[in-house]
Amino acid sequence: MDDRMMRAVLFDRYGPPEVLYTARVPRPEPAPGEVLVRVRAFSVNGGETAARAGRVRLLTGRRFPQRTGLDFAGEVAALGVGATGFAVGEPVWGVLGRTSGFGSAAEYVVASPERMGRIPDGRDPVAAAALPVATTAVTALRDKARLRPGERLLIRGAAGGVGNAAVQLGRACGAKVTALARDANLDFVRDLGAHEALDHRSTPLEALGRFDVVMDTVGTGLPALRRLLNPGGRMVAIAFDLSRPVGSLGGIALSAVHGRGRVRFFSGDPRRKDFDDLARHVVEGSLVPAVDTVFSLEETAEAHRALESGGVRGKYVVRVD
Repeated sequence: MDDRMMRAVLFDRYGPPEVLYTARVPRPEPAPGEVLVRVRAFSVNGGETAARAGRVRLLTGRRFPQRTGLDFAGEVAALGVGATGFAVGEPVWGVLGRTSGFGSAAEYVVASPERMGRIPDGRDPVAAAALPVATTAVTALRDKARLRPGERLLIRGAAGGVGNAAVQLGRACGAKVTALARDANLDFVRDLGAHEALDHRSTPLEALGRFDVVMDTVGTGLPALRRLLNPGGRMVAIAFDLSRPVGSLGGIALSAVHGRGRVRFFSGDPRRKDFDDLARHVVEGSLVPAVDTVFSLEETAEAHRALESGGVRGKYVVRVD
């Protein structure tokens, strides 16, 4: 077998999960300052399914084939000239940068050492692949909301990839965590540490009371959530309404300068310090990976389909080897 080639997941047009296929493509080589990672597993995220479906084609363009996959867990295979901080063979996890696009759904990927961290010793890379996205929850609660012990925290989308991590981290911080999720997932989020778990479809928002911090992972109905904030409360949104992106993002921007409770919107862009924090939480036991189902690389389309069907508990992970 030609070691200059590798398997990767591609698509030649926008559409449903069926457009994804596995093909052999040239194995990348690390440029100066980059790291080549042998990918053992990656998870499937909402941004990837939206890109594949063409819902953000203004950003992804019309050049095909395109790749999928944002995060990864594996080990360092080679270092580009001048790359520092890691050694060949070290277990690592990370994400591709905003300017890199997608591409971790493959046997190898090149990444910046500033967007990676070391997986704590002894951790299974397949389980570890469920956690790079948790850096978004770390940043949301640590930096954006500045969550403090004793505060009331509401998390919408609490059973998902970022939401489940936010439940665990909120509990570890000493906050009083209320989780909104599907009825079938309420026991799951309670087991993660939520003090209160409620069905998001049957619980009126006005019945929830007031909160010091609201974290939203869904992106719709943000004005109604914002009204739940106490004076001085903070709201963090990591998603926007893809059915009306201009209006949704405009409303978020307007909230930054008007009204009670600004909405702090951001997309995950973790750096090495965030992965260091992530590893610390894992070692301390305050954050454990939640893997719903493991798929093979050839089953990536099935993983996309499962995520779009809703009801995930934690993360869908794809094993590469």
